[in-house]
Formats: sequence, structure tokens, C-alpha cells
Amino acid sequence: MKQAVRFKGHESFVLREGWLNKGLREVKINPRVFFENYGADALGVGPNMAKAIRYWLKCGGLTDESARTGVKLTWLGELILQKDPYFEEIFSLWVVHCNIARNRSQATAWQIFFNEFDYEEFTREELETAMQKLAAKASGEQKISPRSVKDDCDALLHMYLGKKRDGRDPEEKNNSPFGGLGLLKKIRDGYVKEQPPLDRLPAEITLYLMAELPGIRQGIHIEELLAIPAGPGKILNLKRTGLMEQLEQLAYESKVILNQTAGLDMAYLPEQTDPKQVLGSYYEKGRSQAEGTGKTKAEDRHETIKRINPN
Repeated sequence: MKQAVRFKGHESFVLREGWLNKGLREVKINPRVFFENYGADALGVGPNMAKAIRYWLKCGGLTDESARTGVKLTWLGELILQKDPYFEEIFSLWVVHCNIARNRSQATAWQIFFNEFDYEEFTREELETAMQKLAAKASGEQKISPRSVKDDCDALLHMYLGKKRDGRDPEEKNNSPFGGLGLLKKIRDGYVKEQPPLDRLPAEITLYLMAELPGIRQGIHIEELLAIPAGPGKILNLKRTGLMEQLEQLAYESKVILNQTAGLDMAYLPEQTDPKQVLGSYYEKGRSQAEGTGKTKAEDRHETIKRINPN
């Protein structure tokens, strides 16, 4: 039986600056906020935008819903509201991105784009053609609208393309914070999936994705981490050298065990590693600044690993 899919659940609104923290706050105050004029009054936006905020909170793993209890914060929503309520940490955005890009039932186009759409460089036409085929395969007997898939392609591009911010554009607030992740770039004839700058990608994001892979504690080949759906290679657009740098950072802190002897090229997780522990530990021990350096935690450790292993 095929898993349910969903296209264009975002009401044509990509995730915007300020929406996540505003949504978390209002849900915490009133779990039935989205049942009262769709949440438009409390959130100070129109009804369709309020529906979009609800959608992105759910896709990002920040809220759960039921008819009896309304909308409630998940453990992750509670953690971020407590530790990083204004999403000042790029780490928090990476976590939400990971959850959206693996959410086949709610954000099908995003899951397909990062896990199954294998073009590294592509035109809009190539994107739409391939996504239509992949969407049809994913949906099985469930009927989907080609227009909905096309609209999701437009939303994907808008959401991950960064825009220059100089404070003079009155529409800057409409930009998506995901443009700053560095996963997608506009080129002359189309677009390209890019490996993000590693000094802006905390290694714990790779660890978080690894911790949710089945059977990971028995070990996983590094090449598989690059190719497996929902793994760091797919979700983070990592090349092999980028993945190895992330793994070396984690191994340096004893969060991953690497075995590259006798051609094994394997990675293992310590027994106590689980997704909640990974995220909770990051926020507790190294939230935004590497102590005494003025650099972000990722930047500081990036330089440390380079000094230890310059090659």
C-alpha cells in the first residue's frame, strides 16, 4: 500500500521569516489557535497565510494535531521554543529543513526533490518534467493535479534561493530563511544543487540524520551515507569530501566512530545516540558562540579540525 502524498499544502506561500517563531509562540499560548478563524487573528495575517504557517509547523516536525486536543508542540517544538525561540541559530533552521525534506506524507515534493530528483544542474523545464513523473510514481492510484506539482516546483525554488538583503527592500520580510542554507543556486541557464558552506552547517545536523537511519548502530558504509534516502548526502547535498569533514568533526568529539582500516570505510554511532539526545546536547552545550572566539560553534570547530587534519 502506497503512503499518502500531499502536494500544494502550503496555500502557495513558502515559509517566511518570522513565521516559525510566531507560530510556536501562539500554539503554546492556545492549542486551538488554528481552529479560530484559521489562526488569522492571533497571527496577524490573512487566513491563507495562517493555513500556510500551520502547514509548515507540521511539516517541520514542530507541531502535532488532533481534533480532541487541537495543535500541540512536539518535543522539538518545545525544545526550540525554549532554547532558540527566534530561530537565531542556523542549526534550528537546518533541523526544520531536514524534517521537511524527509516528510513524504505532508511535503511530498520536498521529499522527492532532495531524495529522488538526481539532477545536480537543471532547468526549470527539466525540474517540472522530472518531478511530474516522480510525483505520479509516488502517488500510485491517488490522483494528483499537474498544476499542484508545478506550483510546488515554483515554491521549492523560491524557498531555497537566497536573495541579497540590504535592508532597502520592503519585501525582504517575504523572503524565506531557508535561502540562507546555501542548498540551491541560480545560474544563467537554470539552477544547481550546491553543497552548503560547511562553516554554516553544524556537524550535529549530519549526526541527527544518521541517528534516525534504521540499523545505524550496526555501522554504515560512508558511500551509503551519501546515497541513502533521508541520509546526509541527499538531505544536505553533501559531496564525499564534505561528508568526511563532518564525520571527522564528529569523530574528534567521540560522537561517531570511524573505521577506515583495511578498506572498510565505515561509520558507527555510540549506543546512547538518539535524535533527541543529539539536538538537546547541541542546544545545551554550544548554542550559538564558541566560547571566547566570537565565532559560531560550527566555524570554530571547522577551523579546529583543519588545524588537526589540514589535508
